[in-house]
Amino acid sequence: MSREVRITPSILNANFADLAGEIRRIAQVSDLVHLDVMDDLFVPNFTFDFEAASKIIRQSVLPVDAHLMVLDADSIAPQYAQIGCASVTLHVEATRDIAATLKAIRNAGARAGLAVKPGTQITDYEDFADLVDMFLIMTVEPGFGGQSFMENMVPKISQTKKIIGDRPIWLQVDGGISPETIEIAAAAGADTFVAGSAVFRAEDPAAMILKLRALAQNVAD
Repeated sequence: MSREVRITPSILNANFADLAGEIRRIAQVSDLVHLDVMDDLFVPNFTFDFEAASKIIRQSVLPVDAHLMVLDADSIAPQYAQIGCASVTLHVEATRDIAATLKAIRNAGARAGLAVKPGTQITDYEDFADLVDMFLIMTVEPGFGGQSFMENMVPKISQTKKIIGDRPIWLQVDGGISPETIEIAAAAGADTFVAGSAVFRAEDPAAMILKLRALAQNVAD
């Protein structure tokens, strides 16, 4: 049985002056749009505050997959679910009460995601598997787009796939996903792929999404 493949382009490398237009360019072929929220505290970069993110979420013609790279995720993450995100992912490294926050995200109507940075062991958090709808494995250090895929994270993707087992949990990878790396991640068990530079720096972003999906699907089938 083949896995369903999802492509969730990150707008981190899109034209911030016309994000609504950028999202429309990929609307017909993308599953969700990935919103990287950075606070310049948890990661050394700033993208959107809650007000700016809210505007993007309201205007997006695609469901929004919010990736919160912020401190105090316990209070912030449920707010993103409440304003209409389809999926909200928090980092284990920035959350005090992971279980309660995951439950709050779900109670607000969004899918709950749990992310780990490259230096964090996913096996330390396998007990949360029944509370998550998606695990996110970072294949770069979070903070900036355009980084190279860390191939030494592939075993962690495989470990996460084993933790998931038969549960209907998505396995997302974020960082350096391109036509050269997506098959590696898919072969390790990933089914949901964040691609930023590869999509929005392509001459035809929609065509690139279709290419990435086909490459991943060939491995997943």
